[in-house]
Amino acid sequence: MVAMAASGNGTSPGTRPGEISVGTLFTFDSTIGRAAKLAIELAVSDVNRDPSVLVGTKLRLLAQDTNCSEFLGTMEALRLMEKQVVAIIGPQSSGIAHVVSHAAEELRVPLLAFAATDPSLSSLEYSYLIRTTQSDHFQMNAVADIIDHYGWREVIAIFVDDDFGRGGINALGDALAKKRSKICYKAAFPPSADGSAIADLLEKINLMESRVYVVHVNPDSGLTVFSAARSLGMMGDGYVWIASDWLASVVDSTESADPDTMDLIQGAIVLRQHIPESDLKRAFTFRWSNMLRNGKASSSLNTYAFHAYDSVWLLAHAIDQFLHEEQTIAFSDDPRLHDPTGSSLHLSALKRFDGGEKLLDKLRLTNFSGVSGQVQFDSDGNLINPAYDILNIGGTGSRRIGFWSNYSGLSVVAPEVLHRNPPNASASSRQLYSVIWPGETTATPRGWAFPNNGKPLRIGVPYRTSYKEFVSRDNSPDGVQGYCIDVFKAAVDLLPYPVPLSFILFGDGLKNPSYDDLVQKVYENHFDAAVGDIAIVTNRTRIVDFTQPYVESGLVIVAPVKERNSTAWAFLKPFTIQMWCVTGAFFLFVGAVVWILEHRLNAEFRGPPRRQLMTIFWLVFSTMFFAQKERTVSSLGRFVLIIWLFVVLIINSSYTASLTSILTVEQLSSGIQGLDSLTHSSDPIGYQVGSFAKNYMMEELNIAESRLVSLDTPEDYTRALELGPQGGGVAAIVDELAYVELFLSTNCKFKTVGQEFTKSGWGFAFPRDSPLAVDLSTAILRLSENGDLQRIHDKWLPPTGCSSQDSGIDSSRLSLGSFWGLFLISGLACLVSLSIFFARILCQYNKYSSSQETVGIPEPERSFKRPTRLTSIKDLIAFVDKKEQEVKSVIKQKWISKQQRHSSQVSDGQYMSPA
Repeated sequence: MVAMAASGNGTSPGTRPGEISVGTLFTFDSTIGRAAKLAIELAVSDVNRDPSVLVGTKLRLLAQDTNCSEFLGTMEALRLMEKQVVAIIGPQSSGIAHVVSHAAEELRVPLLAFAATDPSLSSLEYSYLIRTTQSDHFQMNAVADIIDHYGWREVIAIFVDDDFGRGGINALGDALAKKRSKICYKAAFPPSADGSAIADLLEKINLMESRVYVVHVNPDSGLTVFSAARSLGMMGDGYVWIASDWLASVVDSTESADPDTMDLIQGAIVLRQHIPESDLKRAFTFRWSNMLRNGKASSSLNTYAFHAYDSVWLLAHAIDQFLHEEQTIAFSDDPRLHDPTGSSLHLSALKRFDGGEKLLDKLRLTNFSGVSGQVQFDSDGNLINPAYDILNIGGTGSRRIGFWSNYSGLSVVAPEVLHRNPPNASASSRQLYSVIWPGETTATPRGWAFPNNGKPLRIGVPYRTSYKEFVSRDNSPDGVQGYCIDVFKAAVDLLPYPVPLSFILFGDGLKNPSYDDLVQKVYENHFDAAVGDIAIVTNRTRIVDFTQPYVESGLVIVAPVKERNSTAWAFLKPFTIQMWCVTGAFFLFVGAVVWILEHRLNAEFRGPPRRQLMTIFWLVFSTMFFAQKERTVSSLGRFVLIIWLFVVLIINSSYTASLTSILTVEQLSSGIQGLDSLTHSSDPIGYQVGSFAKNYMMEELNIAESRLVSLDTPEDYTRALELGPQGGGVAAIVDELAYVELFLSTNCKFKTVGQEFTKSGWGFAFPRDSPLAVDLSTAILRLSENGDLQRIHDKWLPPTGCSSQDSGIDSSRLSLGSFWGLFLISGLACLVSLSIFFARILCQYNKYSSSQETVGIPEPERSFKRPTRLTSIKDLIAFVDKKEQEVKSVIKQKWISKQQRHSSQVSDGQYMSPA
């Protein structure tokens, strides 16, 4: 704080004070205080010797010891303010800062807190507090990133129960929530707790599941936590200890590492506020080392000493700017502190600093390079570029495994280097060097273990009275057996750690229990898990976590069936109406194309119209049986017919297969054909006791509860279906596919109708966020991949004797969509052949018509006669109807006649040339 050197309430106008008092407030004999005290004294000395700042004015330091007491700290702060200081460097404690900030605001005395890291102090409520160190908000984000980096989902927070501890842990909880992790238990102890109380607390948390501990305590009592942990065997393999920067302050404050201390914290991960390398830092560190060697320093240098040193320079620069503008330091009475009753507290002795608000503004705007790096504040009042070193304790010291910064997250590259590049948040850039964990192992701990209380996991198992192949009671040591039990045991055997189990039957054994109630027991921690034929449905996933499904299942409808005779028109059912129409049309189309292509060449395709029409029909329909007698002559006709025979082969084969299927399936019939007919009828519907099918039908399908009939055993199923709705039974039963397949394996009088109308599976239920659920899911996948899951299935569940699927007539009918490609190929072949054929016809007709026009016309008239290529459509049709041989004969005669005329003209020319 700065106090006036002269007596009175201010200096004379226009003159700079020769001396300004500044106050300091911290615990002298503490890990942080011993280093901070020397750093502040050095800074005041350097400021007073520096001619570039506070010219003509010296700083006078007034120090008060808080003695680790919030009450004494508050009193000492008021004593400093009574001495008319312009600012206070401190307090060190977050708890004291909370209280003193209100007095500082009333008296307008800025506080420069170099060690109070509670995030809540950034609130606008504490407007006169300027934090010159990093907020624990950033430190806890760094811790959350480390936890997320290693894939841990639950941590236990060990902290001192004061403003500092609570504020940091609350920030950690918020940061973990963003990473979908959480603090599963907050282990708080009072600031005055001794080693015995801390040991009792650690013994309690050692019985819990999580093995990731975040320790956020005061430097002076923090090692007690690790001492108690070591005595309880909690510093061995499988444990993770993450300490906030208090531990780095302890380690850094000791010149030579104490072997006993280092032995306590082996394998721990420690955060330390990052101080960038610079010439100022190196010079200050060298200077401190000399003082330590000469016995002038009682503590080694820690990060808070850097911030304390820069806090003095921050205040000096701000005061210098303030004096350039104001020139005076003045204090005045606070009218609200006037005590008319004459109280012995003498509150009226506390004066208000008149320039406090302007000095506060100067402090917030000051920007300079100090020993701790760039000293500059953002809009929220925090130091810019927050960053931390991440250390791993090992041997007699520590090694840095990476950095964290608010700009780039985790990295092995220094933050000041990364600040020169664009931010990169990709997973590949977020990395750390290897860690030697407690127990001297480099394998990353999984972060949890079964509670060390000697108790096995309580596994709830449904006490079924039906379908005991899945799960049932027996006289084995486990007391249960079945398909589901064997799958669970096989998965547990694949885990890389032992899992003690205790199976507990759930239900009275008289009827199947409610599976919703069983899952609720897991949610209420009555059971540690539930194993059995438990369907994974929405309402259950809201309260528990399930493993990977080991059985695919869903709801299906089972209905009675009876034989019935096929109809007289069953042969038409393999094809849809559209398919029949298109097929018939193509038969006629292909016949017509073949007739066109063969008519001019093939005598079998000529004759009276009636005969030719019969030939077309006989040709196309005889191809169905590959029995056509007509011989094709033209290449194009053969090409079209080959393509069509291929199409007919495919259609014939498909028709035969579909008709066979339909005639077989049609031996089964039922009044219930699927979900629609079930919901629209008013007949009773059966369901299995304890199944989710009842709630599903009521809530999702809107089926009245009065229609639903509970059934317990397969015998109940058979009896109810045989009686039918008219005889007091049910029209159908809705149950899960796995049960239905087992039921139908011995009951061929029933079948499933329609399609499976829900998609779910069976899994094992665990409390929310249980890591065991994740590990077992991986184990179940391994069982599926190596074939063990199928072998267990074959052991307990017999092969199905009856078809459990309704193949249905509609599903066997063939539509045009299955054959349009074949028809397209055949159609294109026909069109291409016709195009080639008509192109040839036009070419021949051109030659043929020319020959007809020149035959029998005198020579003089030919030169004036314009040839007519196409006189009428009738001529063209008549030409097409002519035989190919006749047309070629006429064209050939024309060519011969032309050659003869040409020879005659040549002879006449030779005869007349001598004349």
